[in-house]
Amino acid sequence: MRSTLHEIASVLGIIAVAFALWEFGVWLIKPPPIILPAPSVIMSEFLQTPTYFLRQTAFTLYTTLAGFGLAALLGLVLAIGIVHSRLLEKTVYTLLVALNSVPKVALAPLFVIWMGTGIEPKIGIALMLALFSVVIDAVLGLRSVDPDMLNLARISRASQLAILAKIRLPNALPSIFAGLKVAISFALVGAIVGEFVAGSEGLGFAILTAQGQFDTPRVFVCLILLGILGTILFYVVEGAERLSLPWHVSQRGHMPGH
Repeated sequence: MRSTLHEIASVLGIIAVAFALWEFGVWLIKPPPIILPAPSVIMSEFLQTPTYFLRQTAFTLYTTLAGFGLAALLGLVLAIGIVHSRLLEKTVYTLLVALNSVPKVALAPLFVIWMGTGIEPKIGIALMLALFSVVIDAVLGLRSVDPDMLNLARISRASQLAILAKIRLPNALPSIFAGLKVAISFALVGAIVGEFVAGSEGLGFAILTAQGQFDTPRVFVCLILLGILGTILFYVVEGAERLSLPWHVSQRGHMPGH
């Protein structure tokens, strides 16, 4: 607990120093506010309408979590299917690789045509961006099992379901969480892309509105909120990983006494 608090205090201290240097640099160089506003101006912009910014943040958070949750569930199901089926490996896996190579911004308008301009296309885009990393890492983890352990389970007449639940999934958890940590960031990017393409709410929409008005402080408020939101979401997933995998070598450095 103390080490965690110490890490948080260190991060906050670094951020405070960075903002102080930013403030001093703006005061010293005096760039036009439309180019680079001072942190004090950005904070003042936020404090003028905090409810507005928090409402946009809440909308983007909901879209991100919805897309991420669907990607995690669908990605795990697809990974299990790919590991157990040659047909799915040759079709679905190849299709995912091909889809991932296409710029997602180019596909975003299709989601709007198919789903309208509500929240659905934004969730769909967040799902699309997050899905690939979940599937890739889950497949890697599910396949990275000691063959001798699998042979022993088959000799013991364990069912495929028992092998999956008691051997493959526990062995794959480190890889799955690695994919989820990447996916949560991609889901946030997908939510913002969706708001750029056809949004009437959210931080992406707020950025576009502020850009049209050349309101640079408001753009910076949204960017800082996005940075905070993305960081919190990443560490929430990492915290779930620590709770789920206290035995894994990657978590030993976080244990008390290390």
